[in-house]
Amino acid sequence: MNRHDLHTSDGVRLSKVVVTPAATPAPPVIALIPGWCMPASIWENQLAAFGARHLTLALDPRGQGDSGVPATGYNFERRAADLHEFLAPYENVLLVGWSLGALEALQYVHLYGENKLAGLVLVDSSVGELPVPPPGGGFLDALREDRDKALDEFVRAMVAKPRPEEEITTLIQDAKRMSLDNSIALLSSGIPREHWKEIAHTCKKPLLYVVTPQFGAQARNLEKNRLGTRIAVFSDAGHALFVDEPQRFNALILDFAESISGRLG
Repeated sequence: MNRHDLHTSDGVRLSKVVVTPAATPAPPVIALIPGWCMPASIWENQLAAFGARHLTLALDPRGQGDSGVPATGYNFERRAADLHEFLAPYENVLLVGWSLGALEALQYVHLYGENKLAGLVLVDSSVGELPVPPPGGGFLDALREDRDKALDEFVRAMVAKPRPEEEITTLIQDAKRMSLDNSIALLSSGIPREHWKEIAHTCKKPLLYVVTPQFGAQARNLEKNRLGTRIAVFSDAGHALFVDEPQRFNALILDFAESISGRLG
């Protein structure tokens, strides 16, 4: 497991984790994108499991993890450009985006197409299907009022099973690397939810939608409305379901990767 830097077209240093199998990597390449304010290291279990067979990457988006913390670029267009530059050296990528990272993956497809991709995995994020999720303005107000308290509650609520206190503390500190205003900007795009639905429906690559019950109805609607969509619901896990149930999640992704590997030429 190695870290490498890349420099974006607007001069920001991004950090990525790269795991190369001991034997010749099986297709596809697997690329992991974390959620709002979270580091690439949250995929630690997946990097080990996937990296035993596939070339596996995880990105620290700008302002997160070990990447640089610029003053600008905390919007979907720039973050999609960052993904475009992150994926530039690779082909046949299974792109796995969690939470905000799932929407950034969809925006990447919208702006740059799907030629680089072998498939797409969206993890526990609203994709524009019905029903409409409850408004999230209360969280933004909580951040403005008491950021430390809001982040503590947010990180602890991401998992359903207890995690080591040191791990929780590290994630909270990581979440504070970017400014409060920029962290709020990431959640305040104003993009209509129908935008995400259209991208998901028009993407021609194999799609797997993995959710907790909060998005279970959306998952069933996407499965019904978009032919060939696979879904999985983690009923007993928190938002970071791959942390709560890594063995099930890892097996699911590896099976999906295997199912699309035969289509790669």
